[in-house]
Amino acid sequence: MERPTENRWEDMRRQARRLENELDLKLVSFSKLGTSFRHEASNNDTTPLLNSTSSDHMVETMAMEIEQLLMKLTGMNDSMSEFLETNSNSSSAMLHTIQRHRDILQDYTHEFRKTKNNIHSFREREDLLGSVRRDIDAYKNPGGVNNRRMDMYMKEHEHLRNSDRLADEAIEIAMATKENLGQQRSMFKGITTRMNTLANRFPAINNLVQKINLRKRRDSLIISVVIAACIILILIYWLH
Repeated sequence: MERPTENRWEDMRRQARRLENELDLKLVSFSKLGTSFRHEASNNDTTPLLNSTSSDHMVETMAMEIEQLLMKLTGMNDSMSEFLETNSNSSSAMLHTIQRHRDILQDYTHEFRKTKNNIHSFREREDLLGSVRRDIDAYKNPGGVNNRRMDMYMKEHEHLRNSDRLADEAIEIAMATKENLGQQRSMFKGITTRMNTLANRFPAINNLVQKINLRKRRDSLIISVVIAACIILILIYWLH
């Protein structure tokens, strides 16, 4: 491999490792945040979770940063895959390396979605507890009719917000599935290209494979004819 090409590959690997290290630190902090919410929920069921604007802002900011890092790491993996496809001197070690980076990306994506879904569940729990408390206060209040009407509007608003969140999550899952399929397609395309390259470089191997296929077809045809003949003889014997 030429030196500039090797330097480019090592540079992309360093960038991928740097992004993975940043993601690892962010995911640890994000997971601790979700764990603190779960601990608070188990110790105090009467206190609503995520009841401050700063907490909501912190969760949303951290989630956005992680999503941006995941997108950057996905782009870097795609660049490494394209590099292998266009480089005729790529080795099995390079293929193993890019596959390892893809596995790490998949693990980080799964961990992020799991923690994010847990936090969303806590938020829904907070909304549910708040809704129940508002209903109780409305029935205790003499002017409860207007309050109940307002609560109904609030519930409808919360339902619409939850529906939007579920739709966003479904879109995220669909986009992730599309990215994974694209990565698999690129990998299979690269493998096919390398196999064709090997076949063109070594015509003898290609001819040998063709002869093996022809022999297999001939043997299959002979076996089929023998089986057919045996069946016909058995039918003739059985009929007579």
